[in-house]
Order: sequence, then C-alpha cells, then structure tokens
Amino acid sequence: MSQARDRGGDHRPGGPSGNRTSGTRASARRRAVARLTAGAPVLPLLPVLVVSAVVLADLADGAGMIWLPLLAAGPALAATTNGPRGVLCVGGLTVVLGATLGARDGVPGRELAALLAALVAVTLAGGLAGVLRGRRERVLAAVRSVAETAQHALLRPVPATVGPFQAAVRYSAAAAEARIGGDLYALIPTPHGVRLIVGDVRGKGLPAVGTAALVLGVFREAAHDEPDLLAVVDRIERSLARNLGHDDFVTAIVAGYPRAGHLEVVNCGHTPPLLVDASGSVTAVEPAHPAPPLGLRALTGHTPRLQALPFADGDQLLLYTDGVTEARDGGRAFYPLAEGLGRHVSHEPGRTLDALHDELLAHVGGRLHDDAALLLIRKPTAHEAERPRAAAPGPLAAASQASCS
Repeated sequence: MSQARDRGGDHRPGGPSGNRTSGTRASARRRAVARLTAGAPVLPLLPVLVVSAVVLADLADGAGMIWLPLLAAGPALAATTNGPRGVLCVGGLTVVLGATLGARDGVPGRELAALLAALVAVTLAGGLAGVLRGRRERVLAAVRSVAETAQHALLRPVPATVGPFQAAVRYSAAAAEARIGGDLYALIPTPHGVRLIVGDVRGKGLPAVGTAALVLGVFREAAHDEPDLLAVVDRIERSLARNLGHDDFVTAIVAGYPRAGHLEVVNCGHTPPLLVDASGSVTAVEPAHPAPPLGLRALTGHTPRLQALPFADGDQLLLYTDGVTEARDGGRAFYPLAEGLGRHVSHEPGRTLDALHDELLAHVGGRLHDDAALLLIRKPTAHEAERPRAAAPGPLAAASQASCS
C-alpha cells in the first residue's frame, strides 16, 4: 500500500518558468532515449554465453556437427528472457556462426543446410513465443493495475492521525500477483467516536473480495448511523445473513472509542487483539463473552456483547488477522507476534509495523501463504498532544500554516 511522502520545495535557480523549461527538455530527452532503447535490440547475457561456449568448444574440438546443433539453445533461451528483437538478434548470430564454423569444419552441404534451417526455425518459434509472452505480461500488468485500484477503493489508506489516535496499517495479500485478498480493515471518525474493524473472510479469491467489500460498506454506513456499537455489529450480521452461503462467514473485531479513556470491543470469533500499555507490557485481550463469527449467529443462538477496556494515554492496540500468527518458518514454527511486538513497539505506529512486517517476512522466507493485515492505534500522551501547540512561535507562523493549507 502506498504511503504519503513529504515533498520539499524546488530551490534550483532560474525561477518556476526556468524549472518548467528545463523539466520539459529533460522529459523530451528521456522520451527520446526511451524510444531509441525500445527500438534497439538488446542481447540477453545468458543466451550469448551459451552460444560463446558452443563456439569455443567447436573451435577447440573441430568436431563440426557434434557441437554446432547446440547453437539452437541460444535463441531458445532468448525467448524466455527477451523480446522478439532480442531473439532475432541471437538467432541471426547463431546462423552466421553456424555457417562460418560449418564451412571451417568441412561439414557437408546438405547437413549444413539442415543445421541452418533448424536454427532459423528455432529462432522464428522463439520470436513468436517472445511476442506471446509480451502480450501476456501486458495483460497481467493491466489486471494488476485494476486490482490495485480496487484495493485502494476497498481498503482505503488510513491517515497517520485519526481522531485522537496515531494509526498505521500494513497489509499483504497472499496472491501477490493480485495485490488484494480477503482480509479487511477500516478506521473512521464518526459522530459517536472513532470506530474500527479488522476482519478475515473465509476463503480466498474474488468471492472473498466481494464479501470483504460488503462488510466494509455496511460497517462504514452503520458506524456513522448507529450510536450503539452492538447495533453496528447487528447490521453487518443481518446483511451477511442475506448474502452469504451456509458455509461462509467472517471473523472480525469491531471496536469503538466513545469517550476518553474508554474503549469498546466486540470480538466475533476473531484472534484476540494485543494491548500495549504505556510501559510497553503486551497483553492479549481475550474475549470475556465469546461470540460466533459474523454470518453464523443464526446457527449458534449466541449474541455478541460489549467488552469495555480502559485505554489511557500512551496505550496502544494492535488488531491483526490470522495470516500473521499462523505464518510459519522452515521449521513449521509459528511467528510469535506478541514477542515481536514487545521487541519493536515504539511511539510511532508506522515504525512499529514496519519492523513487525519486515520480521514477519523474514520469518516465512519472504513470501506469505495467507493474507495478513496489521492495524495499530496509539493514544498520544497529553505532553505529546500539546507539543505542536507549544512549538508554535506565534500569529505569524499560524498565518503561514493557514496559507500553506
């Protein structure tokens, strides 16, 4: 997911118009270089090395038809690493070398003609394979772009500050080619306080994405409309009961911050969040009244209940999906999230999640096998909240900030 970056001013001489002119010229030069580069065939390294090895072997042995057929490996390998131009260049090189070495080694004319015909055929087939591969890559790039756009519409970026909280999110889809999965999260300010949800849809692929979109849509509407957090959960439950199959469900944590120092949590069959107090101590918030996952209430008859938690200044709450805690290393050991959080917790949620996410990927060897979402909120201390006000030098700075905004 993309992160916001600070953009500094351009202090190069020449003024704005000079900057635009130089930028236009630089852009034109880059486009020209790109056109030249696109039109110029580039020889891939591995096929050229293979062809060179065959040539050296033939020169050393002089055996003619024993080594020369191996020249076909050049354009065949080029088809896997380069476009059609590169394949044709490598193929043309092999044909020239094959004809030269065949004449040098005294290969009979019919055998040499058959060899050259085979090299031409492999080159043409490799060129066609390169064209088809390029088309598939362009289609895949378009699909990934659409999926990324859908992800941004579904899982909207979480700002660094939401209401009284600092916040950060990290999300990784198991299907890296699609960049989107069945985990969901949202953190929104409402007239009833900040409200958030983290959930995990049963299953994967497009059906899971559709269910996640349904849950998030209902949550965003209900979070603004319903003053009672349990009413928000009830609306999600009713919507899922109408739209999900009998075997489908969503585990979720729905939480709200209706007033200072008071956090409400509803756990619907989800992994327990981790509470970090101001001293850095990590505690799992086990549900006092376990409830079934969303979509299964009619089968169990159990209704969820609110769980009240004190949430003081300096406290943090980490919500996550089971893709994090069920991630295993090569020895099949689970990732110890609570221990990792205790090691990396800081006053900056973004930095904490960066460290956790990097450690998680290192634990699994770089590729997750399930969708994983992490959402961390932190309540700044009174001193931290007042620090920006204390740093303000006066009316002039306030006016400058107003003009910049």
